[in-house]
Amino acid sequence: MKVIISGYGRMGKMIERISEERTHKILALLDTEADWKQLEHRDLTNAVVIDFSLPEVAVPNLYRCFNLGLPVVTGTTGWYGHLEEVKATCTEQKGSLFYAPNFSLGVNLFFYVNKIMAKAMAQVEGYRCSMKEIHHIHKLDAPSGTAIKTAEDILAMNPNLTRWVNQESSTEGELPIESVREDEVPGTHEVFYDSEVDILTLKHEARSRKGFALGAVLAAEFLLGKKGIFTMEDYLKTLGIN
Repeated sequence: MKVIISGYGRMGKMIERISEERTHKILALLDTEADWKQLEHRDLTNAVVIDFSLPEVAVPNLYRCFNLGLPVVTGTTGWYGHLEEVKATCTEQKGSLFYAPNFSLGVNLFFYVNKIMAKAMAQVEGYRCSMKEIHHIHKLDAPSGTAIKTAEDILAMNPNLTRWVNQESSTEGELPIESVREDEVPGTHEVFYDSEVDILTLKHEARSRKGFALGAVLAAEFLLGKKGIFTMEDYLKTLGIN
């Protein structure tokens, strides 16, 4: 497989390392408009774009991939307000898109367990749900895409909660998310169910960015040769996790 890395920052460099460890060829590193122009003259057979760029350029990058006939895996977040139009364009152009707020296999197992726990806790009185996410000081969006997906999964499973808010809240029906930015923390996400008698906690704590990069490369391997729109739930199904 040929790997094209869009966004050659911390994650891009880690993806380069993981790709080479898995014997894939790095075809191009893209950071500028000129870099993308050079792709028009390259052999793109068996190539996949892995995009970890910035929220403001994510959607244009996806459209570039569709126009070039390139399957694209994106871990960039902060652009999901355009998700439906991106999906429509991908379908119209018979493209290949794999998107996820987080590619870590551990985080996606966290998502899986979170939904089961949220459904169960919705049946029990006396527990107040809240969340906390911690990331490095360079992260631009808050709450994180991972935190938003976690919160929206909880809302889908618990009819007693109607919306999440990125602040402290004791308002009935609100799910508060605390966002903390400190040092070089790769990412920590916690869900709390607090009552007068006890507290239940579901937590994922990343030790490094390697898990995110590995998951993105696995997603690219999965996407190669496929058409359509995919998420980590589709990948987990290949492992027998539904």
